[in-house]
Amino acid sequence: MYVADSRASTPATASVEGTARPATAGRYRSTIAPTVLALGTVSLVTDVSSEMVTAVLPLYLVAGLGLSPLGFGLLDGVYNGFSAFVRLAGGHLADRGGGRHKWVAGAGYALSALCKPLLLVAHSLTPIGLILAADRTGKGLRTAPRDALISLSSTPENRGRAFGVHRAMDTAGALLGPLAAFLILRATVDGYDAVFTVSFCVAVLGVLILVLFVPGGGGRAETAASSTARPTLRAALALLADRDLRRLTVCALLLGLATVSDSFVYLLLQHRLGVPDRWFALLPLGTAAAFLLLAVPLGRLADRWGRWRVFLTGHGALLLAYALLLTSWHGTALPYAVLALHGTFYAATDGVLMAAASDSVPEALRSSGLALVQTGQAAARFACSLGFGAAWTLWGDRTALSVSAVALAVCAVYALTLRPSRKAAA
Repeated sequence: MYVADSRASTPATASVEGTARPATAGRYRSTIAPTVLALGTVSLVTDVSSEMVTAVLPLYLVAGLGLSPLGFGLLDGVYNGFSAFVRLAGGHLADRGGGRHKWVAGAGYALSALCKPLLLVAHSLTPIGLILAADRTGKGLRTAPRDALISLSSTPENRGRAFGVHRAMDTAGALLGPLAAFLILRATVDGYDAVFTVSFCVAVLGVLILVLFVPGGGGRAETAASSTARPTLRAALALLADRDLRRLTVCALLLGLATVSDSFVYLLLQHRLGVPDRWFALLPLGTAAAFLLLAVPLGRLADRWGRWRVFLTGHGALLLAYALLLTSWHGTALPYAVLALHGTFYAATDGVLMAAASDSVPEALRSSGLALVQTGQAAARFACSLGFGAAWTLWGDRTALSVSAVALAVCAVYALTLRPSRKAAA
């Protein structure tokens, strides 16, 4: 059982209360739970599939289908933000069943896998938008239950590191996905169709690994759920009464409003440097490489130095990347610097935010609580994609990025005043 095997209550309690610790407590806290490693493997394989599509999608839509930046912004907003509308449902379904986290997550992975071959027959804005919306529905269903499993399988002392390990494995898939897409495009005539087909096969493999190797439930999470009132949507929304969780949610929303999507960052780099189309699919590799290298160290740093500090520092790295894109510098080091900062941003924020939010959410509502934070962030990024695409169409890419950079700086300064007071900042 996933929590019983990976998390003992006595050492964790002793550590928190400051009483004498067993001799094995230090070694125990440094161990990553098998559930985290199994979920990391699922995410690695699934990200190979999804990033194959993500790497070629901007070029396929803009250069292949001739969409305007506004049209691409609409689809990109759907792709990255539509999951905001179903994350609460996914978290609620997982909590209601006590041990359903695996199966709700599995349904989300399966739905996303089924959407991949449909891209082969869609060649206009409306059907592609519907397929991407269904794909992101699957992501919305799986994200909160998956992160809840990671959180429940970890102790508060090593939660940042556990999320860092998972995100590092996830990012290994993000590193391999664009590389696979690049090789397929070079080796085949109908490159895009081949990418979508291989992506589907890899996604099915990820679902099989989840079903066969991720424990199904039980342990303390199920016990906690059965010993309290049955989780409801009202109880989940009432979690915002907690000052720390409310402030984390507001900050994630505000900062998300000024976070330009990955696809636009890569299109900006291509526009600035004139990157040939055949090399475009390799741009996400820079982000993924930095994310992979820094996810675990920054997760450990967040456990020791403070998760809130690391989270805001990550947004500082993103702001610096925007500044580099706005300068007149055209040196060969520009793409490496921008992509390294972009990856640093994700390493310092993605898993760290979930680790911070977990400290303020009871176990019986862990999926629902994490979904609240994720929903605010995803909805804000959806709005940012729409706004950035419209601004690019009306004013040009440079002005649009300038507005986003100013907005990010203002939101980051305001977020400093909303710093959580207890666990999330400690």
